[in-house]
Amino acid sequence: MTETTLSDLLEYTRDGEWGEGTPREGYVRMQVIRGTDFERVRFGDLSTLPIRYIRKEIAERKTLKAGDVLIETAGGTKDQPTGRTVLVSDAIIDRASDPLIPASFARFMRPKANAVDSAYLFWKLQAEYHSGAIFPYHIQHTGVARFQYTQFATAHFLDIPDDIKVQRDTAKILTTLDDKIELNRRMNETLEAMAQAIFRDWFVDFGPVRRKLAGITDPVAIMGGLTPDPAHAAELAALFPDRLGEDELPEGWSVRPLDHIADFLNGLALQKYPARPGESSLPVIKIAELRSGISDKSNRASPDLPERYVIRDGDFLFSWSGSLTAKVWTGGAGALNQHLFKVTSDKYPQWFYAHWVHHYMPEFQSIAAAKATTMGHIQRVHLSSALTVCPSDALLSEMSQVMVPLWQRAIQNELENHTLAETRDYLLPRLMSGEVRVGDVAQELAA
Repeated sequence: MTETTLSDLLEYTRDGEWGEGTPREGYVRMQVIRGTDFERVRFGDLSTLPIRYIRKEIAERKTLKAGDVLIETAGGTKDQPTGRTVLVSDAIIDRASDPLIPASFARFMRPKANAVDSAYLFWKLQAEYHSGAIFPYHIQHTGVARFQYTQFATAHFLDIPDDIKVQRDTAKILTTLDDKIELNRRMNETLEAMAQAIFRDWFVDFGPVRRKLAGITDPVAIMGGLTPDPAHAAELAALFPDRLGEDELPEGWSVRPLDHIADFLNGLALQKYPARPGESSLPVIKIAELRSGISDKSNRASPDLPERYVIRDGDFLFSWSGSLTAKVWTGGAGALNQHLFKVTSDKYPQWFYAHWVHHYMPEFQSIAAAKATTMGHIQRVHLSSALTVCPSDALLSEMSQVMVPLWQRAIQNELENHTLAETRDYLLPRLMSGEVRVGDVAQELAA
């Protein structure tokens, strides 16, 4: 190991730019990476990057290349200090629709190729951030919080392996775990898109029924190509009605309010169930935890609360105030806080009522946004006003044969991602300090 400073490892570094919002002569169209985009960009999602126009001569000096590492230099908060980083990989460069540049509240660093591997430097800085070693350089006297980059880069020492191969092998282990997380995330995007398309075809557009009405007789076509197996398609198609009733619903189907197909259990004011020092407790799951999918283990509640208010992996949660969100929880056992519904049903499968919640989510969000309060919300009357279309029990059972595998696979991918992230975060400081050997970890992960 060599003790060195960040500045000694860099060939080139510059602050980012914000540029102009509209095209103009002598300016280049670019995608700008802000600190708030780092986590999404890290996993290849560039969808939130704004388009800006940067003066040509500046763009030529500051266009990002594969291997650059970005560091956030302003905009952090007390709970999320500045100093976060992201590696610009070849895949990120390939996905970009325009040249990339960091925003003015970020800086890019181009490592010396013979001094440090780019991916290793990224992970090293991640370790410094998560250990808190970087936090003394985060300052916020008034206004925007800032990261004292120059002081950090010149005065903070980093232990770097002398052997570039060791650096690359170390980074490869951690990057492989990230890659598996990204693969699962992309698989879930596909699974969710498939499930949403099927749900819309069956329950919103009444596709199979309308195709029958149009005179289509091929079962595979009636089912919209859902299954290429003619026998399976015929079994499924036979359960769909061949006409619409006077109410314009498939014959024999019924309309029921959303709160009639599922129970919406509101959480508790958990300050009434405080954790007792030295005893077991549950993390409190609030709106922020639901959005992130991660428990805040510092906020605890007693496990003595009624069992129905305990959240388990696989429960479907719905935040009805603030930032309205609905998702299957995969962050481990927790306590259901107020402003969250735990949604269950004795009769209808989870995929069915969950898709109806998602179907009405834009409407619910619009209602909440219109509230003249600091925290918009919906009321139970809005659940009663949201009407769902319900097929026969026999057809719903057959539909579940199609939907449940998609639904369960997505949940399993989320659970696996939590395990992968925990493994990565456990290994990160130990690999960086040399506490565990790279070869031993590589063998274990390959087993």
